[in-house]
Amino acid sequence: MDAQYNPQAIENAAQQYWNQNQSFKAVEDATREKFYCLSMFPYPSGKLHMGHVRNYTIGDVVTRFQRMQGKNVLQPMGWDAFGMPAENAAIKNRVAPGKWTYENIDTMRGQLKSLGFAYDWSREFATCDVDYYRWEQWFFAKLVEKGVVYKKMSTVNWDPVDQTVLANEQVIDGRGWRSGARVERKEIPLWFLKITDYADELLADLDKVEWPEQVKTMQRNWIGKSRGVELSFAVKAGDGDGDDQPERLEVYTTRPDTLFGVTYVAVAAGHPLARKAAEQDPAMAEFLIECQQGGNSEAELATMEKRGRDTGYRALHPLTGQEVPIFVANFVLMEYGTGAVMAVPAHDQRDWEFATKYELPIQAVIADAEGNVPDLSASAYVDHGKLIHSGEFDGLEFDAAFDAIAAELESRGLGKTKTHYRLRDWGVARQRYWGAPIPVKYGPEGQTVPLTDDELPVALPMEVEVDASGSPLKKMPSFYDLGDGWTRETDTFDTFMESSWYYARFCCADNPEAMLDDRADYWLPVDLYIGGIEHAILHLLYARFFHKLMRDEGLVNSDEPFQRLLTQGMVIAETFYREETNGGKAWFNPADVEVERDDKGRPTSARLASDGQPVEMGGIEKMSKSKNNGVDPQAMIDRFGADTVRLFVMFAAPPEQSLEWSDSGVEGSHRFLKRLWKLVADHVAAGTPPALDVSSLDDIQKDLRRKTHETIAKAGDDIGRRTTFNTAIAAVMELTNALGRFDDTSPQGLAVSREAIEACVLLLAPITPHVGHALWQSLGHQTPVIDASWPTVDTQALIRASVELVVQVNGKLRARLEVPAEADKATVESLALAEDNVQRHIDGKNVRKVIVVPGKLVNIVAN
Repeated sequence: MDAQYNPQAIENAAQQYWNQNQSFKAVEDATREKFYCLSMFPYPSGKLHMGHVRNYTIGDVVTRFQRMQGKNVLQPMGWDAFGMPAENAAIKNRVAPGKWTYENIDTMRGQLKSLGFAYDWSREFATCDVDYYRWEQWFFAKLVEKGVVYKKMSTVNWDPVDQTVLANEQVIDGRGWRSGARVERKEIPLWFLKITDYADELLADLDKVEWPEQVKTMQRNWIGKSRGVELSFAVKAGDGDGDDQPERLEVYTTRPDTLFGVTYVAVAAGHPLARKAAEQDPAMAEFLIECQQGGNSEAELATMEKRGRDTGYRALHPLTGQEVPIFVANFVLMEYGTGAVMAVPAHDQRDWEFATKYELPIQAVIADAEGNVPDLSASAYVDHGKLIHSGEFDGLEFDAAFDAIAAELESRGLGKTKTHYRLRDWGVARQRYWGAPIPVKYGPEGQTVPLTDDELPVALPMEVEVDASGSPLKKMPSFYDLGDGWTRETDTFDTFMESSWYYARFCCADNPEAMLDDRADYWLPVDLYIGGIEHAILHLLYARFFHKLMRDEGLVNSDEPFQRLLTQGMVIAETFYREETNGGKAWFNPADVEVERDDKGRPTSARLASDGQPVEMGGIEKMSKSKNNGVDPQAMIDRFGADTVRLFVMFAAPPEQSLEWSDSGVEGSHRFLKRLWKLVADHVAAGTPPALDVSSLDDIQKDLRRKTHETIAKAGDDIGRRTTFNTAIAAVMELTNALGRFDDTSPQGLAVSREAIEACVLLLAPITPHVGHALWQSLGHQTPVIDASWPTVDTQALIRASVELVVQVNGKLRARLEVPAEADKATVESLALAEDNVQRHIDGKNVRKVIVVPGKLVNIVAN
């Protein structure tokens, strides 16, 4: 074999072999245990980033390991191709979104292949392929017929320039993130899926999956099941004239124990009562417009300045009859609950802030832990406790108060206990072009009809001009005009629709006649799903919901799509910048900066390489374009090879933790592969060893063999059960170090070395597959390493002839003692007490006790 490690040649040869032999093509086999490993597929932005590399390397290592366990594995790859970025690129570059997307896919596919990922490329698809989304359209039409889909007016964030709905996170300081236009709160007709019908099952089935508890908690909180009371306040005008007024104002609360602390009621700007108040009050009308331009995310509502206006109406307390004012408040939304809240400023911080600003009464009705009236001067008191100032309910604790007040309201016909969900039905319509067309048509007499199988698919026109004036579909009669007064829907699906079932389509992507077939039941559920924690709520929740819809339609026979979930941490790197005269910052890529470090590797100063002038150190942050601290994976591959990049990202940190990029760490990984290569080359040059004869080994040979099998056991557990790849790699590195110290060229010495070297190659093969492919061949094997089995642990090799014990006197280390592994307690005590340094420290003292911890230590207690 070549004594020099040449990653480019090695990797090209391995990839050529895999391609020619279709090594990773998955075929269903009922006689074998399957393993379906899936990483969240990428958006084809045009270039891989290190977050992609880390995510997909984790999946590839697990897949290759499971293959070595004898399992029938599937690891597919595709593209989450619809969405706004393609439209923005089309506007910016004057290129059709489809052309831009498919060109990016070609580029990124080449990058993935250069990393040697073991994908079954025969199953590849992009979600913008009509052969994919046609089945989504077919399924949606079925759901319309079943009543799982409905259309209703909904209040949205509307960008009047881009003519599109914006998600909450796309509204920045009340303006559209792209256009900068003042966002409006607008009511438009939208399509919804009834995810709330599945809320209880979505909660309960979290117990069936092996997911991080943090993710389960996030999903439970998003679904937000709560037990509360729905109650009503009578409403009258402020002047006492109740004519032509709403009879009841419905509210929902999880804290009926605070009912006697209500000092005002707040309604949303979109509430009918608010609109009615605005009819006679121009200032109120203006305020409602202002509310419509504000944010509506929970984070914004929690931090925004609380503002409101008195409607002039009064609500009558359902138990006391006391009048309280009704305000329109900017922190109340129609989308949540009834669009009205009973405000208890003493025991709700949001209500307290509003009441403090508008000098409204604050009445404590819950005592603090000591039974005293809580101090409400700085904030609300939100804990549970005993009721005070609550009439006949005084003294009751939360649970008893909840039940008693709920019963009283129900007896008066003014309320009832109700289970409530924070979860809202899923709005799946978007007023954008680059998405799957919604398969519905509208008739001349107002009919709304799902398209039939014969009318599907509705292909998205690809050759279009996209600008910032809204979806071009709305301007294309050739698309929407069906004749005889019939028109086709011009909204497209939310891109979460495509990502909610792609995992299932991978199982049978070549079937042109059906959405799914029996192969889906062979592969599903996904055994391991890998992706970022940022997808812990919406994507995973929608995919779980979609899976249950497919189950209920008879398309799959499992309840959950993803059995096990691994959420990998971010890739982070140092940042460097200079202050600009306009107050902004110019960010410099770490590759362009020279950093001075102390003896512990900590940065002390930095300068720009091009001009030698200082730059500021901005700390460690997630790799991003905005901070210019990304590292180009392709540049690293070209310089060091794919295996070095793979080894570094697996070795630098456990998968769930953030990975700090380190050029020196990459170089260290490259040096290790070079050492491994030379170790094998030197061994091969020494000649072919004889068969291993374990009965003839000396103690040094036994030590190396024990180290080999300890490493096999540890690496197998670390990768297979714990998914701590870094510790598995560290164990293999220790074994290679032991091999480097093993200077025995005798026949059995070479045989023991061969076993250890082959173990190193096999244990690293899932992580550095190109090196593994080449070295396995160099060691004389005819079959490729991808078809090799994971090495088996020889338990006999793990048995030690002797063990080293630590000897302590009164807890302080005084000696190390080598004793026979089978030595009994009395023998160990005797040998420990006989040690010279132990004798010196117990001389003249009374030995009160000798504690022996088998295989670890001896502690002598003397005074």
